[in-house]
Amino acid sequence: MHYRPLGRTGVKVSPLCLGAMMFGPWGNEDEADSIRIIHRALDAGINFVDTADVYSAGISEEIVGKALKDRRENVVLATKFFMPMSQDDPNQRGGSRRWIIREVENSLKRLGTEYIDLYQVHRPSADTDISETLGALSDLVRQGKIRYIGSSSYSGSQIVEAQWTSRERRLERFVTEQPPYSILVRGIEEDVLPTVRRHGMGTLTYSPLAGGWLSGRYRKDSSSGPASAARPQARFDMTSPANQRKLDAVEQLAVLADKSGLTLIELAVAFVVHHPGVTSAIIGPRTMEQLDAFLPAADVALPADVLDRIDEIVAPGVTVNPADNSYGDVELQADQRRR
Repeated sequence: MHYRPLGRTGVKVSPLCLGAMMFGPWGNEDEADSIRIIHRALDAGINFVDTADVYSAGISEEIVGKALKDRRENVVLATKFFMPMSQDDPNQRGGSRRWIIREVENSLKRLGTEYIDLYQVHRPSADTDISETLGALSDLVRQGKIRYIGSSSYSGSQIVEAQWTSRERRLERFVTEQPPYSILVRGIEEDVLPTVRRHGMGTLTYSPLAGGWLSGRYRKDSSSGPASAARPQARFDMTSPANQRKLDAVEQLAVLADKSGLTLIELAVAFVVHHPGVTSAIIGPRTMEQLDAFLPAADVALPADVLDRIDEIVAPGVTVNPADNSYGDVELQADQRRR
């Protein structure tokens, strides 16, 4: 495993980051098996683990904490906050100082650790000043409870605003961004990736298989739905025109992978990992077999002709189904548009 710099932090991480969303009721409910998968990933050289408080309502963090009990010092541990942790209390969510200061303690307890290497805002907030969020996170860095801070699913303009605010207010800055990226979801190539690179940030991309679409599970002759309850059913409606276009692309990519002597998973993950703007691709296995299918991709270098063919199938900067982007959820609501 060849390790890469995490932005300009001086920290080195593996090109594959183990995502823990599938550990717990959202995916694999067998705790012992989940721990074995984590240990297998660490033994394979992965030193980067990413989870979130909301994954299985905190159970994912608990499982990760148990798995890392005797290996914590050798792992760059990342988690996230922001998503609702209560359906009744409107303040148990978001990017407010009140919530951040409280929730970091909850995550530390669940993870069984004294510090978090990378603490990330899971989504931008439309109603919270970014200086409020950065101020609270800066205090946690000074207290030693977190080492670095990052964002997730921020647009290019939001990344720039956060960097500007950090400089103007002399606050800690986001050192990473976590966007969705795959052959089918290439929107970040147009703006987010260039912006992140200009600001010297690390990029850990999620969903390299586009929510399973590039795993081989979803084909024209298949009626499979999402493998996890965490994934929206609407994104797997095979009758929608956008998803029909995805199916067409998957069929062509499967042929390309076969001609290249690769599995579709290896082709998909290698495409993400070897983009010069990507630090690490988050893989989210639910089973040991899925993990083993991911691992070879870290060593696959796609030749120019294969990359050219991928660009013919899905053009650079294009997301085949715009619903797969993580941007614009607020901005494109009816009350924000001109009509």
